[in-house]
Amino acid sequence: MATRAFSIEDGNLNSRSIITTRNKLFSDIDLTFSKRPSGDIFKKVDAAAVKQAVKNLLLTNAFEKPFQPTFGGNLNALLFELVDDESSHEIENVVEETITRFEPRAKVISVVANVEPDYNAVAVTVTFQVVNTEEVVTFETTLTRLR
Repeated sequence: MATRAFSIEDGNLNSRSIITTRNKLFSDIDLTFSKRPSGDIFKKVDAAAVKQAVKNLLLTNAFEKPFQPTFGGNLNALLFELVDDESSHEIENVVEETITRFEPRAKVISVVANVEPDYNAVAVTVTFQVVNTEEVVTFETTLTRLR
């Protein structure tokens, strides 16, 4: 355990415990809005809450959130471009930048985008670590164009 230098005013530090870190519980409302028997709604905690937030962030288009026009991944706009060799790298960069910018609870480890031009779809796999924990979460989604 690391030792720290304290002043004499702190008193006898050998008899008291010093708390230097604090575990923070992340919690969000479950967006399925299913009810408990008591009438309350469920909540998501820790990794499930962060995973739900990342999913909502990536699936939000630009200008969908009032007064925050840059919020969201705006990935649907990338689906209507012509597919070339750089499309998957561009999607990966947008996803990583969006999560880094808008979700401070997640630290991106890797992003993989597989463009499937024959099916007009993109399969995106995001692996991230929940901040202040050792838990690694993998989130997968498929984006498709609707005609």
